[in-house]
Amino acid sequence: MTYENILVEKRNSIGYVTVNRPKVLNALSLATMEELGAAFQEIKDDPVIRVAILTGSGEKAFVAGADIGELAKQDPVSGKKFSHRGQAVLDLIENLGKPVIACINGFALGGGCELALACTMRLASDNAKLGQPEVKLGILPGYGGTQRLPRLVGKGLAMQMILAGEMITAQEARRIGLVNEVTPPAELIPHAEAIAAKIIANAPLAVQYAMEAVNKGMEMPLAEGQFLEASLFGLCCATEDKNEGTTAFLEKRPAQFKGK
Repeated sequence: MTYENILVEKRNSIGYVTVNRPKVLNALSLATMEELGAAFQEIKDDPVIRVAILTGSGEKAFVAGADIGELAKQDPVSGKKFSHRGQAVLDLIENLGKPVIACINGFALGGGCELALACTMRLASDNAKLGQPEVKLGILPGYGGTQRLPRLVGKGLAMQMILAGEMITAQEARRIGLVNEVTPPAELIPHAEAIAAKIIANAPLAVQYAMEAVNKGMEMPLAEGQFLEASLFGLCCATEDKNEGTTAFLEKRPAQFKGK
């Protein structure tokens, strides 16, 4: 697929996806969302790619929100479809089977904040600002923000962010657990690459199943989550990588995982 609104690059087993609309602060048009869905499906299907890094072009924004011109045209029927389409793309990112690291290099507002929430982990530059300001436009978060944000930071803090619609700093986002770490802008991508390298060194199937255990288990009662964990643990025990990992440990050598 030819991309007009995003950039896609692959190197060192990392897929780089960059929203590339800096003149409109990387706003998420419908076309951009369609391209993001295609890019992450491509990454999911590529056996060489082990981790994805998602960011925005320019120095001002990760993604500053949805395309307001498109939002203004929505009626009840098209608005519901609009929300479902976006949710489907973000569900793909969240359940990719490969970690996706959001590098929040500026404003992450509305749909941009929701896009970051769908990622496996979030790093932010120290000048980043995050928020869910949809109520200021007479709407509510429609790309999963009302669901993922309280699961990540707790109901009270999520309510405050969503109902007040105010931005918070990267430092405050770190304090409440919305982002994992805060770095200077120049260190954002290199730090994500360092984390990616650590993940890539581990067993691919173990990483995939661990992500599934966390993502699905959080929606289950504890007993059901632990049953899922035990089942996925059992699957790992049937892999060549488990044999290689335990053998390499006992032989005091680096493991050579094959994702089998």
